[in-house]
Amino acid sequence: MKKEIKCISLFSIIVLVLIIALFSGTASAAIPGRVISNSEDWKDVYSVMLFSSLNGYTGSFLVSEKHSTIILGNIPKDTHLWVVSSQRTPYILGYKSLIESKGYTVEEFIYSNVNLELGKQLDKVTNFVILDDSYGYNSISVAPYATASKSWVLFADRNNIDDIVDFLNSRTVDSLLIYGHVDREVTDGLSIFDPETINHDGDRFLNNLDIVDRYRKIADAKQVILTNGEFIEREIMSGVEPVVFIGSGNVPDNVRQYIQDSNIEVGVLIGNELVSSATFIRRQIGISVFVKFAQGARQPGAPISQVEALDMFYLPTYNLNLDLDSAKYNKATNQLEITLRNTVEQGIYFKGTHSIDAADGTNQRVGDIDTVFIEANSLKTMVYDIEPLPEGQSFVDIYIVYGESRNALERVIQGKLPIEEISVLDNCDISLNSLMYNKNAKVFYIDTENKGEVPCFVNEEIIDIRIGGEKQNLGQEGVESIDVGESKKIKIIADLSDSDIEDNSKVNVRAHYGERKNALVKVKEQEFDMMLTTLIFGMTPSDLFFYSLLLVIIFLITLIIYKRRKKAKQYGF
Repeated sequence: MKKEIKCISLFSIIVLVLIIALFSGTASAAIPGRVISNSEDWKDVYSVMLFSSLNGYTGSFLVSEKHSTIILGNIPKDTHLWVVSSQRTPYILGYKSLIESKGYTVEEFIYSNVNLELGKQLDKVTNFVILDDSYGYNSISVAPYATASKSWVLFADRNNIDDIVDFLNSRTVDSLLIYGHVDREVTDGLSIFDPETINHDGDRFLNNLDIVDRYRKIADAKQVILTNGEFIEREIMSGVEPVVFIGSGNVPDNVRQYIQDSNIEVGVLIGNELVSSATFIRRQIGISVFVKFAQGARQPGAPISQVEALDMFYLPTYNLNLDLDSAKYNKATNQLEITLRNTVEQGIYFKGTHSIDAADGTNQRVGDIDTVFIEANSLKTMVYDIEPLPEGQSFVDIYIVYGESRNALERVIQGKLPIEEISVLDNCDISLNSLMYNKNAKVFYIDTENKGEVPCFVNEEIIDIRIGGEKQNLGQEGVESIDVGESKKIKIIADLSDSDIEDNSKVNVRAHYGERKNALVKVKEQEFDMMLTTLIFGMTPSDLFFYSLLLVIIFLITLIIYKRRKKAKQYGF
């Protein structure tokens, strides 16, 4: 009897072990002392680090092939390691065997989609954050909040939204937060989960401050990390303190005000690239700032210094660049003309302050009251009324802050330019007659007429149009010339959905124009009702009536001529 009981007990234990092994998935593996990401894809690295933080593990990542052995330098040999490798883009093939040759025990997990596969292992997580991976900095902004709120971050776009919806349908979803800009298809697909949204017109600084507020409701941190969201680093992903974005060369006003109004006492700057911005915060706002820029050497015997650079995995960054083109004093109008050049494929918002040092030692200061938009790959000339300048060489000190949105002026360009003297009267004059939006071609047509006595050059933009819930400026590509008395339909590309059209019953147009192609010194603004057309050339209703009537007349004339010729042939004429 006792033997039978022992057999049954042994059998029960074996069955129990098999059940645990069968249903625990990755959790069946031994608890890791370190989880290492082996991938060149930043989304995989991010997912591994967040997965580690949510489970209380220590996470690390490779940044190069050489780093695969360096990273082991400060890990004890008795540490059990997990390696999460990308099936498509690993840094090291066969990394498991390499680590084992160094005396470690290791388990390797190879996934084609690390983000979704690791998410499946977190079966107790019921909170989720949705991001678009086109904006890597958003992932850094939400990382501490995700850890503090026990949320898993999913990367979604129009191409994989069906997979994301399937994943969420298989889970209990207590909360779903969409952070930053996402594709319309993502918003539509996730609507069944009743998501919250954080997106302040695409402004990454305002979005960041919003998520910091949410973090501080969970844990009232008086210490924050200061960074610009361009790289992954272990402390950023730990969730110990929230991340506050500061600019590359300038601290945006809303960030300054937020820190001043909060009880934040300490800022930890990760990396030394943003020291100038952190110094401003320390001096002007008064909080303590510490710089974390290195770590202890992991190979003491090697011919290297006693410290190493931090392990940082850099994210794709947006490219902005604004150049100073020229500074001219127009003696005929007593105006300073400063021309800027946007050299990249993305529109830029900027705001300038300029100090004029005249030849006689006097000084004037002019600048922009409001933020200005410059379209991709284009020139823009800003005009300022000034007091007459004396004879001799004068200079202007130019200081411009700029960024990807009107409240994210985080970059700085400055320089001292000699002021060239010109004397030009600009007699260009235009009128903005009508605006139509072509839903088929996804283009605005702005009927623009040259009302002056000289040929004009024109560049136009649509101001503060709301697309996908975000306010944007859209600009004309290049500069259009319009002869005297001529009208042209200026085209501005805009992909509007039906809901976008409903959100924009009024459309504001701003035209920059002038006699000189590279110096459009005049500005005209006008508001139009949103008018729709499906015709290819953006014809107005009056155009449509005229051309339709013309076609009818041509058809009737052709029909009459045809019948007369047929009748003439019938009678032999």
